[in-house]
Amino acid sequence: MEESLEDSLLMDDGDGVGELTAQTVLQEIENAWMNERFAPEILPHQSDLVDCMLQQIAHMEENIKRLDKNDLRALVHRMELDRIKYVISSYLRARLEKIERYTIHILSEEANRSPEEAYLTPGELRFAKEYLANLETFFKTVALQHMPPNFQRFEANKFTIKPNLQAHVFLRANQRVTGIVLPGMLNEEIDFEEVQANCTLIIVLKHNRKLKLEYVVLQIKLTFIWTFIYFVTNLPIFCDSILPILSPKVIEILFLYKRL
Repeated sequence: MEESLEDSLLMDDGDGVGELTAQTVLQEIENAWMNERFAPEILPHQSDLVDCMLQQIAHMEENIKRLDKNDLRALVHRMELDRIKYVISSYLRARLEKIERYTIHILSEEANRSPEEAYLTPGELRFAKEYLANLETFFKTVALQHMPPNFQRFEANKFTIKPNLQAHVFLRANQRVTGIVLPGMLNEEIDFEEVQANCTLIIVLKHNRKLKLEYVVLQIKLTFIWTFIYFVTNLPIFCDSILPILSPKVIEILFLYKRL
């Protein structure tokens, strides 16, 4: 069996059927996975990519079954499949956790979007509605029915939890991008360089248009980066996402913060 992630796949890109390799689809899923994990709000779903990769996984599993159990290729491919399954599962879990945490907010936002612009899949939307209904039933059964009549109404707006859109987000450029405008008083324009040995770590503060942003470029050595992030910016340290892009050389950190 010569099965790999280089096989061509067919995907509907909205304008027609496009051809992608499984490796390309996997890379897109990994990008969506990382973005979903570290974004404070729920992002548009990538169900087409997930469905496409699940079909590829099923195809590869059928081919593995035809191999001898002692064949080294079977072991290697099973390890690869386990890794892909973990990425997909983690991606879907991250979305479900946000739906459970911000159910009311997400449903209210989703109600204002057209079906073509929906962030949730039909299954996720159904889950969110059932979760909210169960939550309301739980509160009425456990607490509200034992309260005075004027306090027995379930007011969903008072239970709304919104994602923190002022949370810091870590990002890096996979390729050179020029002319990025930072909203603010000066509308500063910067260029993102491709991540190489001397990489650029960018700490971005998500903001609305009413907040003013300014940036400070700091040069700091690797031995002091953890102290700087913890004591100066008071940011949580995401080791899994930061370590792969750090180098022992001087690292340029672009720290964006809001001016109160």
